[in-house]
Amino acid sequence: MTAASSVVAFIGGGNMARALIGGLLRSGRSADAIQVIEPLAEQREALLARFGIQAQPAADARLAEAGCVVWAVKPQLFQAAAEPCAAWVGGALHLSVMAGIRSDGIARATGGERVVRAMPNTPALIGEGMTGLFARAAVSAAERAEIEQLLVPTGQLLWVDHEVQLDAVTALSGSGPAYVFYLLEALIQAGIEMGLSEAASRQLAIATVGGANSLARDSVDAPEQLRARVTSKGGTTFAAISSLEADGVKASFVRALKAAQQRARELGDEFGG
Repeated sequence: MTAASSVVAFIGGGNMARALIGGLLRSGRSADAIQVIEPLAEQREALLARFGIQAQPAADARLAEAGCVVWAVKPQLFQAAAEPCAAWVGGALHLSVMAGIRSDGIARATGGERVVRAMPNTPALIGEGMTGLFARAAVSAAERAEIEQLLVPTGQLLWVDHEVQLDAVTALSGSGPAYVFYLLEALIQAGIEMGLSEAASRQLAIATVGGANSLARDSVDAPEQLRARVTSKGGTTFAAISSLEADGVKASFVRALKAAQQRARELGDEFGG
């Protein structure tokens, strides 16, 4: 980060804030260059125990030192959180990891036009995340690089050109881990119903999904081609895929993601844009 952004302030000290703070510290940033505003005593104690950071229960003039402000509160709490901060953060670069709060709303509430929205997912907590990013026009190329430096410890990053595309990112990757866990639930249940122990079913399911993901990631072939290679006509995989196709599972998944996209739009309308 540049000298102007040497102090990073987090509004909210929950899981995502802690993931980013851990990455900053691992990259060599001093704990003294990180501020956290967190009203919950339990969260402040966790930050002190894990990182040695003395979080503050409320905003004060020290926020003016921050070149970058990270908004990591629940969307419904944003307006209340922003009001006491606005006097000191108008000149900062703003990064939001909140769902549903559009950049126009963040700019209005903070008085700052330099806003980047990020849509991470929960594997970011272990450095395996996928984060979609959108920057307002006022954000410079150098500032985009600063945001990337802050977020890269959480996993992969993808910039989108239009803010509305973040609704699709939310539906696909933001909510995506839940779909994978849902699949794992089904695989484990099937294993148990077919006579395997729960422990064996869990091990087989998790290893299979993890291995298939790694194969898809490292292969130059499309998922359709990878699937075709293990789907010999008349075989066991063919029987399973035929059953899924007859039940319209792929179409159901597409409809489900579009429902999530629509809900993301509705949340944006609800929380302000």
